[in-house]
Amino acid sequence: MNAGREVRHPVGVSLSGGVAGPDALRALVDVALLAMDAGIGARGGPLPSGGPAGVAAEVARVLGSGAAGPVPAARGAASAGPGPGTLPDIGVGDFAALRELSALLAWGSADPADPRCAGHLHCPPLAVAVAADLIASALNPSLDSWDQAPVAVALEAEVVAALAGLVGFPPGGAGGTITTGGTESNLMGLLLARDALGPGVGRRRILCSQAAHFSIRRCAGHLGLGEDAVVTVPTDAEHRMDPHALAAAVGRVRAGNDRIAAIVATAGTTDLGAIDPLPAIAAVARAAGAWLHVDAAYGGGALFSNRLTPLLTGLEGAHSVGLDLHKLGWQPIAAGVFLVRDAALLGPLAQRAAYLNPDDDQRAGYVSLLGNSPRTTRRADVFKIAVTLRALGRAGLGELVDRCHDLARHAAEAIRADPHLELSAEPVLTTVVFRYLRRGHDPDDPVDRAEADRVNAALRRRLLHEGRAVIGRTELGDEPGAVRLKLTLVNPDTTGADLGALLAAVVEAGRAESATPG
Repeated sequence: MNAGREVRHPVGVSLSGGVAGPDALRALVDVALLAMDAGIGARGGPLPSGGPAGVAAEVARVLGSGAAGPVPAARGAASAGPGPGTLPDIGVGDFAALRELSALLAWGSADPADPRCAGHLHCPPLAVAVAADLIASALNPSLDSWDQAPVAVALEAEVVAALAGLVGFPPGGAGGTITTGGTESNLMGLLLARDALGPGVGRRRILCSQAAHFSIRRCAGHLGLGEDAVVTVPTDAEHRMDPHALAAAVGRVRAGNDRIAAIVATAGTTDLGAIDPLPAIAAVARAAGAWLHVDAAYGGGALFSNRLTPLLTGLEGAHSVGLDLHKLGWQPIAAGVFLVRDAALLGPLAQRAAYLNPDDDQRAGYVSLLGNSPRTTRRADVFKIAVTLRALGRAGLGELVDRCHDLARHAAEAIRADPHLELSAEPVLTTVVFRYLRRGHDPDDPVDRAEADRVNAALRRRLLHEGRAVIGRTELGDEPGAVRLKLTLVNPDTTGADLGALLAAVVEAGRAESATPG
């Protein structure tokens, strides 16, 4: 046995923690960053050109085939070697795998830090948050028990309390947890609502707007309620839930001898950024005695902005709220937050496991977070959030939110001024929905509507294939003429000139596709 001897490994297989961990990481991080730089340089744009086939070919080239594939038989096996692919040959040895695959990932990623990458709520993370995430990964605390993560457990309580305060929940009593994102937060809200309703006669129903996130139906299915338990409520001209229609839907559900498990309001729809009238919806929920969950995964970022916070008036009337700080919080994925106005509402999640949170440990102050989440092992995603909040404060994050809001307004003006483009709605947050229209197009003509759909869908793919731009695509309605393009502006370093170039690329691609027979 070698229990008394110091264990020494080649740097490539050293552990990241302990006394030697920082030295091992330092060398490896340098290698990874150099490779990342090489990959970004080789890409030369917001995403790689060549489309799915080109990316698959480069992955196959770098990984090689047969015994030298993604899981080689021996440690230190080289890749297929230099070839005619896009990436430079970066050598072999202990660091070969890290160099090769870091360069490959950097080359083959859609880079949200590039102003031409504006398709999704996929933010460029703050460098300080990424550095914090590295420390959390290296130390690898797990938040399911205090003895695995003493400081991280305490930090999560502090961060949850601070964010609950921003929402407007009463001080001292709120609770919550860090989640993987909006879908998990919605699942938790609906799970707690379902269990709070308790047993009874009649099917349990969930009411949300027709513009609510698709995860509401998915979560209803996961919870055993069935996707068809979701009742959609019409929206008004601004794509917000209509409170009068909601009240009518409540009446219909009850007339059918069903029960309302939850009402879900949306604060920031994915496409248009629409924010439901929260005070009016909260009033309907109170009158119905129903749990109100607010999906603020996108719009919750407005809490940092003095300008936009009034849009979220009424958020404090919810039982539960979901936020996503990997959207308008500039965190590496994942950084979701689930909050409840009263920590006691988390009761249905309580679990006791002798090896994690025995009663005597709990009474002695070694408090576990196992009962705050449906997950067991849970990484310290709170750490990067804590570092960011302390480094930038609410005002610093609010400035970033306002910059992106300004960009959306600027883009809307540019679209309105371009005869080839049509703005679909005034921006509320940081998304801008529009479409390309060739000159002479009649948006009321059925043939032209179908052609407009074809051209807009195809021009987006053209830009992706060429590696020139990442823009979003959505549909407003289900009739011909519904296809729209979308700019999701979450890069605060983007300039007006960048937006002008991006819209010019859309027009150029639209002209090319209009000249191509469908």
